[in-house]
Amino acid sequence: MKKKIMLAFIVLIFAGCVESEYAIKKEPQNIAQLPQPAQAASAPGSLWPGESNRNMLFADNKARYLNDIVTIVISEASTGTNDASTNTSRASKTAANISALFGLDSSVLASNKNMGTTLSVGGGSDNSMKGQGDTSRSSKLNAQIAGRVIKVFENGNMVIEGRRQVTVNAEDQYIVISGIIRPEDVTPENFVHSRNISDARIVYTGMGIINDKSHPGWGTRILDWVWPF
Repeated sequence: MKKKIMLAFIVLIFAGCVESEYAIKKEPQNIAQLPQPAQAASAPGSLWPGESNRNMLFADNKARYLNDIVTIVISEASTGTNDASTNTSRASKTAANISALFGLDSSVLASNKNMGTTLSVGGGSDNSMKGQGDTSRSSKLNAQIAGRVIKVFENGNMVIEGRRQVTVNAEDQYIVISGIIRPEDVTPENFVHSRNISDARIVYTGMGIINDKSHPGWGTRILDWVWPF
């Protein structure tokens, strides 16, 4: 039992350290890996190397082939609110008088002079409950990052992935985005907006001294984990 507790503590300590790095290195799992379409081989001795975005006379220079570069415009904003309130109350009152009870009432009243002339029973209850709560969350992220086509499906849709690392004073900032786009969603300027990315996965995180100081220490996390109140 003690070994299991110690193992849980060790996992808790290192979980926060590897979470961001794992999110950065993790490959997209929700994108179906369909087989690549067969590429037509050029005839032996032919000077035509095959169709590509470099030799099409009547098409713009947009990303549509493997390893082509596309600029991803990240513009994400979300807001959510929830409000709930409850107010209940109940009041009741009961009263009853006993005028005769097989003569027992006379003996009870005779032995207890301060009870009056009749037996009476009464009761009442009153309870109320009031609760109220609200929650809200908002986020906003704006950035531009160059991505690469890493897979082309048979219907022309493309899997793209973009990664960027910026290091300033030993503090690393990472932006990772991946998902599936349609060729028609790529603008003539070779831009694609994040709202047009299906199965999008956007990670914006950092690693370094500032990131470490913005999280509670491992001792605090252990106390929060084991504290029952």
